[in-house]
Amino acid sequence: MNLQLGDVQETMLIPLTIKASESLRANARIYDGKAVEITKQLSLDLNKYDAFLSHEGVVSRTILFDRTMKAYLEKYPDAVCVNIGCGLDDRFSRVDNGKIHWYNVDLADAIAARKLFFKETEREHMIAGSILEANYTVSIPKDKMVILIAEGLFMYFTLEQIRRILDIIRHAFPNFVLLAETNHPCMVKMSSQHDTVKHTNAVFRSGTKSGK
Repeated sequence: MNLQLGDVQETMLIPLTIKASESLRANARIYDGKAVEITKQLSLDLNKYDAFLSHEGVVSRTILFDRTMKAYLEKYPDAVCVNIGCGLDDRFSRVDNGKIHWYNVDLADAIAARKLFFKETEREHMIAGSILEANYTVSIPKDKMVILIAEGLFMYFTLEQIRRILDIIRHAFPNFVLLAETNHPCMVKMSSQHDTVKHTNAVFRSGTKSGK
């Protein structure tokens, strides 16, 4: 099975492959059965998408994001969760408390790929659209706390584009928390040297020294 993905969208295969690889280890620090299932169906090249530094980075951030999400869901158990640039991530199954409503948002080709492996349910949904446009927010409930996740995403956008993304979020949701991963600015010129991103046509476009 081959996926038709854009340059940045192809990077979704990096965390997918790494989470599958880690899950198959005897001393696995995370387990993602869906990633194992998908990588087998796609016959992905583990050597291309799974290198040591990226592996440790993805495992670490997965643990951190999952742990942080669970902490927020203790505080807001009926929250609306929005995974922007979701790719083939299956975080919903790892943090679901039986009450949350979850929205996976990505570009049309990424959502088309996702629909090959995931099904929408009463509480888990998919939205095809650009996060640079406000349209994707229309069908997302706004009467509860909204927790947004931007994992492995912002580094592929310019700072001006990130400002646009944040403005859309700020105007769309009265109450929200954003959990976002960012790169240091020194990474911007290192796409061609990155141990896994260099195997794609994606490039890092921004970084920041401060969460502010």
